[in-house]
Amino acid sequence: MSDVFTTRVLNVASGSSETVVDLTRECEAFLREVAGDRDGLLNVFVPHATAGVALIETGAGSDDDLLAALQSLLPADDRWQHRHGSPGHGRDHVLPAIVPPHATLPVLGGRLELGTWQSVCLVDTNRDNPDRRVRLSFLG
Repeated sequence: MSDVFTTRVLNVASGSSETVVDLTRECEAFLREVAGDRDGLLNVFVPHATAGVALIETGAGSDDDLLAALQSLLPADDRWQHRHGSPGHGRDHVLPAIVPPHATLPVLGGRLELGTWQSVCLVDTNRDNPDRRVRLSFLG
C-alpha cells in the first residue's frame, strides 16, 4: 500500500446499551505507525446505518449528555416508520443524519490536531448490533 494513503479497520465492541466509545487512543496509535512526521488528514468512517462519529469531550459527563440529548431528539418509541429490531429501533437509522458516520481531522507533524478537550468517539444507540467496524484512513 502507498505510504501516501493507508487504511485500517478497527473492530469495536460497543455493547448492548447506548454508548459513546472514545477512539482517540486508537487513532493516535494508528498515526504513530503510518504518518511519521507528515502532515495530512485522518478520516474516521463507520460503515453502519445506525452509528456515527463525534468530536466531544469525554469523562466529564458530556458523553452522557450527548446520549440524553439524542434520547430527547430521537425517542425510542413507536413513531418511526422503520420498525424492525428492538422497539424504537427506527430512531437508530435517523442518528447518522444528526451524528454523521464520518469525520475528517487534520494531522500536523504526524499528530492528530484536536482541541484540548476534544476526543474522537463512536456514537452507537443501536442495542441490536454490539459489534462495530471503524475505518481509519490517513492521507499524507
